[in-house]
Amino acid sequence: MSVFTQRLRALTPSRLSGRRWLFVAYDQLHDGIGPLAREPAGELGIVLVESAAKAARRPYHQQKLALVLANQRHFALEQANRGVAVRYVASDQDHAAALAPLARELGPLRLQRPAERELRATLAPLLANGSLVELPHEGWLTEPADFAAIPGPPWRMDAFYRQVRRRTGVLMARGKPLGGKFSFDTENRRPFRGEPVPPTPPEFAVDEVTAEVGALVRERFAQHPGQLHLAQLPARRADAERLWHWAQQHCLPQFGPFEDAFSVRSSGLFHTRLAPLLNLHRLLPKTVLDGVLALDLPLASKEGFVRQLLGWREFVRHVHEATDGLRSLAGAPLDANQLRAAEPLPAAFWGQPSGLHCLDHVVADVWREAYSHHITRLMVLGNLATLLDVDPRQLTDWFWVAYADAYDWVVEPNVLAMASFAVGELMTTKPYVAGSAYLQRMGDACRECAFDPQRTCPITRLYWQFLARHAERLAGNQRLAMPLRSAAKRSPSERDLDMRTLGWVQATLRAGAVLRPEEAPANPRR
Repeated sequence: MSVFTQRLRALTPSRLSGRRWLFVAYDQLHDGIGPLAREPAGELGIVLVESAAKAARRPYHQQKLALVLANQRHFALEQANRGVAVRYVASDQDHAAALAPLARELGPLRLQRPAERELRATLAPLLANGSLVELPHEGWLTEPADFAAIPGPPWRMDAFYRQVRRRTGVLMARGKPLGGKFSFDTENRRPFRGEPVPPTPPEFAVDEVTAEVGALVRERFAQHPGQLHLAQLPARRADAERLWHWAQQHCLPQFGPFEDAFSVRSSGLFHTRLAPLLNLHRLLPKTVLDGVLALDLPLASKEGFVRQLLGWREFVRHVHEATDGLRSLAGAPLDANQLRAAEPLPAAFWGQPSGLHCLDHVVADVWREAYSHHITRLMVLGNLATLLDVDPRQLTDWFWVAYADAYDWVVEPNVLAMASFAVGELMTTKPYVAGSAYLQRMGDACRECAFDPQRTCPITRLYWQFLARHAERLAGNQRLAMPLRSAAKRSPSERDLDMRTLGWVQATLRAGAVLRPEEAPANPRR
């Protein structure tokens, strides 16, 4: 018998009859939402499912698996300790198969609406036959009415954000935004040059329960990629609160100015690393929002964080639900590959060296930590994959398995819609692509790269070739009008070299080989 099982059994209350039972999904691990927040612990029972089928559905990063399982087990113990009856089911089957016999035994199980479309689809038969009874998910900060109040489709996050700010009064005074504007994004674009020194994330004591999870992951999911570092894994509620305290003290004061910067010196800079715990609801978004609003912070930093939490995070989940996971729009199938990208995901994303230091460094960070911050996701990983015409579904699935905070409601809009522009202008205004000048300005990876960002880096030519081959599709996009005009003015010899460079990079990475400056296509004669 495992230590976790022994501890849970020792905490099991003597009276189990007459309780109202609730299924708690793996990403709703908090007693501050739903029936757990309102009903007496002695009258409640919860069911938690540890599904090996779910864990094995994709080759999830080992650290991600350990994070979810360790937090779920600790949540079970925390609830049992306060008098809630806990039925913890470890099953090789999916959630529906694991829950069906319990619903027959205990009666219909209540559940808050799952955040993930994938889990909703799995549980749909049990909802249809009455084995499960759905309640609203109380962890969100906004309502469907907030989303319905904005124009669209196409939908725009800034309209949604303004709507929510006005309704809630967050960072508002007498109906006007504090500081005179809703967004301070233009003030949050400083490159990082080494100062101030980024904080080191805290480590956490590894107790016997977390150690057992680590052993299970290493044994049962040994073929899954990624490194497992249990001391970097916040598993208990106290760990989550400690990380939140660290973020308030050491990250948020500098978060805004360096929000769009990236550096090889720090995988996180001043980003809070709270997303994995927010998406599991080990930290409640409302608690974090209220905490940030109460802090004495520069307004640009405070607003930048609020925009991510109250704006973008909520916006993407509404878009995801309104489109059935970016699969349909107004009852018609939604084209989720509008640029017709079909290149396979390069082996470089799985750790094979590419020769591009920015890419290789970020990928190494990801497989070490199951984490990198949003700019490296968007402007290194997403940018390069989009410039190379990588299949957007392959890219999305890679993000899903690689990042500890990735669930379908957040990863599909972020990658299919934003990073790869695969659904066009549905929720973003332009492709987020750039050449080496941007990477050199906002990051420092170029210093250690074999390629010179101004002379030999192929990323700039990939950028111009992307604009050239997609010019017809992107025509009329006002945010790209100037770059498209510049692309059209390139000489025939430059355009030819752009195309040959794309072919060289694609073929080299497809073969799992390393890009080398001396092997690049020759410059045109002038």
